Amino acid sequence: MMDVNELTKAMKEKLEGNSSLSSKVKFNFGDEGIILLDGSGGAIEVSNEDIDADCIVNVSLEDFNQIIEGPLNPQMAFMMGKLKVEGDMGIAMQLSQILG
Repeated sequence: MMDVNELTKAMKEKLEGNSSLSSKVKFNFGDEGIILLDGSGGAIEVSNEDIDADCIVNVSLEDFNQIIEGPLNPQMAFMMGKLKVEGDMGIAMQLSQILG
């Protein structure tokens, strides 16, 4: 299982420079930390800044790893209550295409 630093690095490699997101999304892993995807400037920037976002995804680090690695479907995680979304639900729907 990847920790927040490893996930941040992996997401930077996969997403930085991608412009398919035009807003800010924060993944909140509680005590484990935060990953922020900021596409408001055109290309996505990935960081661990805890700032206001258009959409906040609250999920455990363990469940997020399972979503990234494949065994856990994001929609299923949402329906099971393992993943909670605050803010713009439309942005959350885009995430599966961006992360997928």
